[in-house]
Amino acid sequence: MAGRTAVALASAATLFATGFGWTLQQRIDNSRVTSDAVTSSRPVRLGEAFTALLVGLDARTDAAGNPLPQATLDAMHAGPDEGQLHTDTIILLHVPAEPGAAAVAVSIPRDSFVEIAGSREKHKINSAYRRGMQDVERALSAQGFSGADLERRAREGGRRTLVATVEALTGESIDHFAEINLAGFLELTDSLGGVPVCLNEPARDSYSGLDLPAGEQTVRGASALAFVRQRHGLEGGDLDRIARQQAFAAGLAQRLRSTGVLTDPSRLAGLVDLATRFVVLDRGWDLDEAVTQFSRLAVDELTFRTIPTGRPDLETPVDGVAVEIDTDTVKEFVQSVVRGTPVAGTATSAPPTAGPTAGPTTGPSAPTSAPPTADPAAAPTTTAVPTTTAERVITAAGVPCVD
Repeated sequence: MAGRTAVALASAATLFATGFGWTLQQRIDNSRVTSDAVTSSRPVRLGEAFTALLVGLDARTDAAGNPLPQATLDAMHAGPDEGQLHTDTIILLHVPAEPGAAAVAVSIPRDSFVEIAGSREKHKINSAYRRGMQDVERALSAQGFSGADLERRAREGGRRTLVATVEALTGESIDHFAEINLAGFLELTDSLGGVPVCLNEPARDSYSGLDLPAGEQTVRGASALAFVRQRHGLEGGDLDRIARQQAFAAGLAQRLRSTGVLTDPSRLAGLVDLATRFVVLDRGWDLDEAVTQFSRLAVDELTFRTIPTGRPDLETPVDGVAVEIDTDTVKEFVQSVVRGTPVAGTATSAPPTAGPTAGPTTGPSAPTSAPPTADPAAAPTTTAVPTTTAERVITAAGVPCVD
């Protein structure tokens, strides 16, 4: 996901160094869909750190709300549109101020059972967008709003709810927001000629449409989407899918660096078109300055982490099986990896992955002395969440093999 957003941003910055810069920048300014999801949004100035929320949305529309063609939906194995608008990918990306300093992307499992902002009680975090959207729809429909205007305002309510939920969970203020939907992801991988990935074992899944052999290979289009969406058949379920997403983002970062796509005017124009159709950025994200900041990063130093989790099979009273989360532990962890705050602790829980490129397994975790409560909805926020697996830290220095 970090790489996907970098594409949308990097396109604009490179264009300023070519004869096409002014024309295509005008096209971006006139065509891109913006959001007011981050009320404190500010331009990204050189020499300043920032934290962005990157979201992959399970939507059957483009960024402007227009329905996707049926052929595109079929290629995505999207299934019936139930109007749920779940956020399948939620990543907190922190970019430090110093040139060449290591950026970190922190994944939040979509099934994390957390407090949803706006006094909406505990639910899976991937429903925050939908719940916020539905509340705005009900309120504005009663006031006579309808059609595209109602849809746009409701989407903004969903984005704000998700931003507020992530801020409360992590303790980190979000400066910027980026959203991409399924079709944008599919077209992005096609435009790049595919992304390198590696599987420890062959993977087949009828739900996502995945059918890939073991080993390193290049995926694109529907195969790439299936690679990051598969959950059925994975031992760790949602947590294993996080490892897939992180490994894909690492491969994508490698692809961007190795292909020279950002210096090819014709291919850049295609990426700009993709960004204006499928990517939503907050209104205050200054593309030129943001990309300059991204360009100062060392790609090989980009790391992918996952928030601490407890039981992956937590039975909830409202949402079925979810991933157990302790907010205090998550806040402590995020501050340690984003701000470098020392934390006393041992291993962090995360997807149980294995492979030849497995990374460090150290990091903070919750104490293991307190058992989980029988009623998670009533559990106090100070209840310790036991951790059972060591975190695998994935970097963009190579193509990591995952399950």
